[in-house]
Amino acid sequence: MPETAQRVVWGMTFAMLLTACIAQISRADEPAVAGDQPAAAVPTDDDYALMQIFVDTFQEVDRNYVKDVDRRKLIEAAVRGMLSELDPYSNYIGPDDLNRFNEDVEQEFGGIGIQVQFDADAHQLKVLSPLSGSPAHEAGVLAGDTIVEIESQAVAEFPTNQELQTAVKMLKGPPGEAVTIGVRHPEATEVEQITITREIIQLDTVTGDHHNADGAWDYFIDPEEQIAYIRISHFSRRTTDELRDAMKAVKEQDLRGLVLDLRFNPGGLLTAAVEVSDMFIEKGEIVSTEGRNNPGQTWSAKRYGTYSGFPMAILVNRYSASASEIVSACLQDHKRAVIVGERTWGKGSVQNVIELEDGESALKLTTASYHRPSGQNIHRFPDSKEEDVWGVTPDEGFALRYDNEQMRGLMQSQRDREFIHADTEESEEPAFEDAQLNKALEYVRSQLAPVDTKPADDDPPPPAIPEKDEAAWAFPRIPNLPSAAA
Repeated sequence: MPETAQRVVWGMTFAMLLTACIAQISRADEPAVAGDQPAAAVPTDDDYALMQIFVDTFQEVDRNYVKDVDRRKLIEAAVRGMLSELDPYSNYIGPDDLNRFNEDVEQEFGGIGIQVQFDADAHQLKVLSPLSGSPAHEAGVLAGDTIVEIESQAVAEFPTNQELQTAVKMLKGPPGEAVTIGVRHPEATEVEQITITREIIQLDTVTGDHHNADGAWDYFIDPEEQIAYIRISHFSRRTTDELRDAMKAVKEQDLRGLVLDLRFNPGGLLTAAVEVSDMFIEKGEIVSTEGRNNPGQTWSAKRYGTYSGFPMAILVNRYSASASEIVSACLQDHKRAVIVGERTWGKGSVQNVIELEDGESALKLTTASYHRPSGQNIHRFPDSKEEDVWGVTPDEGFALRYDNEQMRGLMQSQRDREFIHADTEESEEPAFEDAQLNKALEYVRSQLAPVDTKPADDDPPPPAIPEKDEAAWAFPRIPNLPSAAA
């Protein structure tokens, strides 16, 4: 076959493969709206001509580049380059990254159930805490232990600047398989070899104020006033059930006020955000979506199962994004909660996860935008200015900025709250003064009626939630503290 004809066939085949390989599924960072998906467009002559550019370039590089090239790497680079023309949230997920992506969405993985951090100064892997009831916890691994080796490989000899990633990769693995670690307990000189069988580890996405002695969450941050504190770290498939269990527990103990902490929450499943919002409002719009090839859809609240009759504050910061913005915007627009903290990230787009290569890789593609009940914009576009309307802004009088040092203190405080259990020695470091949380508690307390009293008919109504303040906030980004679960 002549070379020109071969290239035309190559290009036509490539175009048809691109058209045929896309099969949408409803599992996503923000899953697709329900309903029929549009059929794939039939390639036109212009499409084939454009594909020919790619085919010609690919063949020339493959045949004539000065060094041998990996064809798969070329294809993946081309896909990533194409997606880079779209938006920051559309990207290609290769086979090597797909498991990690799934873990982030599901908040579960095969492992031993510990939170670890690499101490670069001491060149040691520190155990922040075993998760309660995990294989590591049952095997006797304690907070403060040092892991000096994994499968006879010394942690000190792991690749420089990749120690934490290497350790996590070795500790994770298929459930039912064992891993042996060398552990040095505090005050001990000998290294204990511990063999642990991996299990499916499910990270809590809903946490409370502190752990009880039995490892269960205690949600009451102010037992005297019966004010609960609940934090949602991600919106996964289990979040609604976890939150419903927490709310049932605090309602049985006569809940009078609630602080919901969504700080550092990067988002997750759209369905989870809708269900969480629906738990706190009885009627009205929760969120709506609109896309080029997706029919617009609106989710509305239903009365059944609503938790009401108590004041509520929501904590957000500049890292609260996506699903956490849906919840905070909905409850703010319905005057159900006051928003405390900082202006949120500003992500108002919905991504579909599209399977490629029979599920071996995936495409995360922005297919729609979502809108808050008031109709105000949430998405921060590349050319958005600080004075523009985007994100979720704290209510007037409830904006409180944290500098970078305070942000690090908050992250450490949240990590201590989540992972350090009742049997762990208390840190000698002074407790972080969480002014944002204090302001939220101050508001909730101000809305409480005295215990065991009922308002008289002539009592004035409780203070209304302040109107929304559109004042803009801008902060520099800071990296997360280097820790990971395994």
